Amino acid sequence: MMRSRLAVGCLAGLIAAGAAPAQDTRGVAMITIKGIVADAPGPFDWLLASDRAHTLGDYIDMLEEAGDSDEIDAVVVRLKDAQLSTTQIQELGQEMRALRAAGTPVHLFAENYGTSEVLLASYADEALIQSGGAVSFPGLYMEEMFLADTLHWIGIEPDFVQIGDYKGASESLMNSAPSPAWDENISQLLDSMYENMRAMVAEGRGLSTSQLDRAMEELWWADAQDAVELGVVDAAVDLAALGDYLEGNLGGEIEWINDLGAGDGPSAADMMANPFAMMRMLIEKPEHRATRNTIAILHINGAIVDGDSSGGSMFGGATTGSRTIRNAIEDIIRQDKIGGVIVRIESPGGSAIASEVIWQGLQRLREHKPVWVSVGSMAASGGYYIAVGGERIFVNPSSIVGSIGVVGGKLAMGGLFEKVRVHVVPRARGPRAELMSTLRPWNDEERALIRSRMQETYDLFTQRVSQGRKGIDLAKTAEGRLFTGDKAVGLAMADEIGSLEDAIGAMAKELGWSRYDIMHFPGPKSFDELIEEALGGFASAPLGTRARAGVLGEIASGLRSLLGARTWSSVSAQLEAIMQLREEPVVLTMPRALITR
Repeated sequence: MMRSRLAVGCLAGLIAAGAAPAQDTRGVAMITIKGIVADAPGPFDWLLASDRAHTLGDYIDMLEEAGDSDEIDAVVVRLKDAQLSTTQIQELGQEMRALRAAGTPVHLFAENYGTSEVLLASYADEALIQSGGAVSFPGLYMEEMFLADTLHWIGIEPDFVQIGDYKGASESLMNSAPSPAWDENISQLLDSMYENMRAMVAEGRGLSTSQLDRAMEELWWADAQDAVELGVVDAAVDLAALGDYLEGNLGGEIEWINDLGAGDGPSAADMMANPFAMMRMLIEKPEHRATRNTIAILHINGAIVDGDSSGGSMFGGATTGSRTIRNAIEDIIRQDKIGGVIVRIESPGGSAIASEVIWQGLQRLREHKPVWVSVGSMAASGGYYIAVGGERIFVNPSSIVGSIGVVGGKLAMGGLFEKVRVHVVPRARGPRAELMSTLRPWNDEERALIRSRMQETYDLFTQRVSQGRKGIDLAKTAEGRLFTGDKAVGLAMADEIGSLEDAIGAMAKELGWSRYDIMHFPGPKSFDELIEEALGGFASAPLGTRARAGVLGEIASGLRSLLGARTWSSVSAQLEAIMQLREEPVVLTMPRALITR
């Protein structure tokens, strides 16, 4: 298969410098994965393409092209504070396994091993840890906070209605403990996640059930040597001596190849050295058109909102706007060289209206080109609503799908205002003007009105699911239930286990293509749009709005520091989704952050 990625101006490829290694040398590629790894390039990455952070697709390309190179005899994947989700680990691991099957050994190196490092190590020939490093592999843990008593104590009365006994979206605000339905739902989901995690390690490391049990008992916090003795890692090696270690394994002198993934766009140094080129790039809108056979990747990333997408929301995470996606769909339709579309979903849901608008857009797109879906970590609630708009759904074993349900509500803060001596004078005109008042909960008539509207939304949701997933049994899958990908396939919620790369390969095969490009949508933004996004909202917002945004931003920043970047990246999307209740009383979301530790 021959293909290239048009990722906002960056071609991820192999550029091996100098002559081919001599007969007695071994070419070893070092692929360093660091920080949070995004699924898609950022809208402004084209400005400094060679300096931008690598995406998941870039790293997969590096692994693929390392296998195609005659100059590379082995690969070292180095994790440098990498923050990978389980589905990203599975997609990277699949490529590592393919590389090994083709005869190129893969070594994993990390200074310390946590759950993510242990899971990725299960796909490598050899797991190496820095001498003196630590290993922590205790299992899967989560905490849920139930705030009903706290809110009541400070004078806030949560008033939420949900359609679907297993939905759980409002439980943490309405209850002091989980309901039996939610407890059943989340417990079976965690059971599936835990079974998948153990299966990855047991198979990859060749451990029996009893050996794995012992390792997890001992490795809640252990040193490198303990992990070696328990079979979770293979050897402790000082990074400075890694080359010497590999020479002994590979039987020859090591020649490091470090320039995989070199971008073809300008670097910061290039821009400073050529101010005229810089000015031209800033003035011109970036070109984003297919020039030969192309498969488009349409990204649904973060909370789903009405209007435009944002790279940084109130809580710091990305949001997907229905207007932005519909514009991208029209762009894709106009490009004849684009033969098919994969919708890549990483979303807990959000606005019910926006989800329906995007679903309708996918139906329009299907009239022109095949539309398939690839689920990353999650396509829940509104995310799954969009997923069923595709013709074929690929999921990873650990993907979370479902949450077919609806939640709506508000926080009545009249009691809090009384406690802090804030006197609010409400004024309303119109029969339903007070419906979303922050002072009081709904009365029986208003709650019935809200429930009626929510039931209509739920009925439409289930209709879309039944329409898109022939043979699905809603009695087993709806009402807010959640499932991992391996269970979802058996329930007809998805079609097959497979990564984004699998979906791309299968579509290319169906189109009869052996050479093709990959393009990501929504496309890159111009420099003018960068300035507008950075300053426009702040400059145009009323003073009170700016003040509130500033306070919330400070709170978000503090929480990010407290929880850590990886945990916050999961939590922020959930918070952003539930905040859609500010704009509309009915949303499709699963505000639960599931963090593997």
